[in-house]
Amino acid sequence: MDKCKVYCDSLTLSLDKGVDIKDISSSLEKVAVTSGIKDGMLSACVVGSTASLTTIEYEPGVISDLARTINEMVPPDAVYEHEQAWHDGNGHSHVQAALLGPSISIPVREGRFALGTWQQVVVVNHDNRPRKRRVEVTVFGLL
Repeated sequence: MDKCKVYCDSLTLSLDKGVDIKDISSSLEKVAVTSGIKDGMLSACVVGSTASLTTIEYEPGVISDLARTINEMVPPDAVYEHEQAWHDGNGHSHVQAALLGPSISIPVREGRFALGTWQQVVVVNHDNRPRKRRVEVTVFGLL
């Protein structure tokens, strides 16, 4: 009978003020390999309400396109009710992050990610200041 396992870890990284996008694929894959799990899922969640996780081809053109599109969809200079309460200038950051979401699940097959060749996992800081971000990672599955 195959044995199931759950393995937990976390990543910490520094990001510039938003929209800043960093590739964390290799760091996540190291966690998956370290877990010893051959077939299962990796679940990752960035901690904080002004950050998000997604997949994209991590190349300068599309990263620039994504950052521009995020700011076009939710402009930093628009009026946000959040500003009326907190006056911290980051109402847009919360909305941008909510639209992309804080978490992602990645299939692990034969100890490796089952992602496309040009599909990388990225963390996005939307806040109006540099932030240190923590990504909580759980890998679960069969050994």
